[in-house]
Amino acid sequence: MAQANFAYEPANDAAGLPLTVSIFADRAHLRAQIRDDAEAAGFRIAEAGDFAALLEGDARPLGEVVLVDCPRLDPAGMASLTRLDLRAAHSGAHLVVSTSLEALDDVFACLDQSAPQILVDPGRAERVIALGRVLARLPNLRVRELSEEDRLTLLRLTEQVGQIAERLERLSGGTPSAPQAADSVFRFESPAPAFHAAEGEDGSKRLLRAARPALPDPRLVRRIIRQRQLRGRFFDAELFADPAWDMLLDLTAARVEHTRVSVTSLCIASGVPPTTALRWIGQMTELGLLERVEDETDRRRAFIALTDKAAEAMARYFADLGRDAARLV
Repeated sequence: MAQANFAYEPANDAAGLPLTVSIFADRAHLRAQIRDDAEAAGFRIAEAGDFAALLEGDARPLGEVVLVDCPRLDPAGMASLTRLDLRAAHSGAHLVVSTSLEALDDVFACLDQSAPQILVDPGRAERVIALGRVLARLPNLRVRELSEEDRLTLLRLTEQVGQIAERLERLSGGTPSAPQAADSVFRFESPAPAFHAAEGEDGSKRLLRAARPALPDPRLVRRIIRQRQLRGRFFDAELFADPAWDMLLDLTAARVEHTRVSVTSLCIASGVPPTTALRWIGQMTELGLLERVEDETDRRRAFIALTDKAAEAMARYFADLGRDAARLV
């Protein structure tokens, strides 16, 4: 495919110097394509080699942005990716890793330090969007001072831009990747604690926090999930795309069932492409809704779970619905 025509601002650091990029990908054509897009965005290429180059040790310098493609991952590759994650975290480098759905759980388990972007079977447009998100993280853009609502709106706009880029790529004759679904803005506010008045032995009144209601019956939650999925048989799925809520429902049922949810499973439950789901998982983790849980028996595995704050919000939501929840299914 001919290089897409995108308008870029130069990718500079706080000192105005071009950001350096290291590229590691076994597929030569993909490596060249990533290099073209990075250079077009104003990045300076520090190194471009195959994935095996990461196995050569930690002495090699890294760019300020590191782009890695690893659709398959063996034990040596997992060890190398884990070291890269630690180095990126310590150096402040921005890590972007593309992989396949089959290798996602292994890749996710390796990357727990550097807050990387993970792309699943991405098209060229998704990689360009990832570079743009790197620029949005630069301190001089003050993105981290945005409110939670603004940051989620920005996430939604990013997904919409990705959809447009994918359509343009298909129209220009490129190979289409998985279609993107529009995301709804999801704003989370901690539930206001419920209190009730209690009279002490001396006759004084005190406010006591009410006990948190129990989480709903997982069979009810699973029926709600199936009902939501059923709509896709009759309507365009993009009309109802709401990955945040679908993931919260899936994790609520799993918490009551005492089952662990892998990142791949949660991406599937979200009903949107994996790369989109991963962006929402990252945002919901920052908001304190989700948390990463390491497997105590196998450090090569990690899971996603509701935080206590999110579990309380879900419990109170279903408690407010009461018997109506069952009638809504």
